[in-house]
Amino acid sequence: MGQQQLLLLVLGIVIVGLAVVVGIQAFSENQKKANSDALVNDAIRIASDAQAWKLKPAAFGGGADASGWTGFTLEQVGYTTTAGVYTNLNGRFQITTADASGVVIQANSLTDSGNDNQVVVTVTGTTPDDITTVVTTVDDAGSSS
Repeated sequence: MGQQQLLLLVLGIVIVGLAVVVGIQAFSENQKKANSDALVNDAIRIASDAQAWKLKPAAFGGGADASGWTGFTLEQVGYTTTAGVYTNLNGRFQITTADASGVVIQANSLTDSGNDNQVVVTVTGTTPDDITTVVTTVDDAGSSS
């Protein structure tokens, strides 16, 4: 082969290698975002179930007769837990507060990628406006966003 052909071959290999690296990084970032979105979706579903529990009369297993959200657990709305923690493919979910003012649901990701997504959903009433969500991502370096 001539020098020009060898140069083109090396250039082609470098370009393909860079494309593969960029593709892997894009996939990794998309995976982190998808995990965060799935955590939010699951936590909002649990929050919606908590609102349905609050609206349901006590005679039907609900909390309408209770003062505030005191006594609310994941088991009451059909989630199987271990030591109060519900786990699915996306993460671990637990009730951190259930008192007169509302319910706080905390979700942590199960990914091994070094990034730890955390979602905190607060429910203070029975309308969609009574649900607030905070998403925090902690990366390898310990910084959060």
